[in-house]
Amino acid sequence: LAAIITYMLLASQFESLVHPFTIMGAVPLAAIGALGLLLVTGMSLNLYSFIGLILLIGLEVKNSILLVDYTNTLRARGRDRDTALREAGPVRLRPILMTSLTIIFGVSPIALGLSEGAELRQPMAIAVIGGLATSTFLTLLVIPVLYSLMDDGVEWAKRRVHAIEKHGWRGGWSPAHPAE
Repeated sequence: LAAIITYMLLASQFESLVHPFTIMGAVPLAAIGALGLLLVTGMSLNLYSFIGLILLIGLEVKNSILLVDYTNTLRARGRDRDTALREAGPVRLRPILMTSLTIIFGVSPIALGLSEGAELRQPMAIAVIGGLATSTFLTLLVIPVLYSLMDDGVEWAKRRVHAIEKHGWRGGWSPAHPAE
C-alpha cells in the first residue's frame, strides 16, 4: 500500500506516469540491503523490521527524487539526456550522502542497543541502516540507467504511435494480424 501511494504522489508531482517507476526502481535495492543486514545480524522479521522497511521506501525514494528531479531540470534547460545524467550525479551526490549518513548515524544507537528497551527497536534500525547503505550507493548507479531505459522506451512508443497515426497499421502489428 505504501508503494502504491508513493507512486500516485510521484505521478502527480512529476506529472508523468513513467518517472515514478524510475524513481521507485531503487526500492528493491533498499529491501535487499535491509533483509541482508537483518540476516547477517540474526534479527528476525517482526513488526519493527517491517516498520523499518516501510520507512525505507520513503527514505530511498527521496534519494532518487533528488537525482531525477535535477536531471529533469537540466533537460528543461536544454541539455540532452546523457549530459544531464552525467551532471546530475556529481551535483546531487553530496545532498544524497549527507541525508543518508545523517539517518544512518541517527539510528545507530538504536541498532547497537545502547538504550533501555532498544532490543525491541533494533530490527527497525538495522533494516534502515542496511537498506540505506546499499541503496544509496546503488541509486547513483542504477537510477541513471533506469532513467535512460525508461526515456528510450517512451521515445520508442512516441515514434511508434506517430508512425501508426501517419501510415496506419501498414507494415506493423495489427489487431487483425497479431502474428505479423
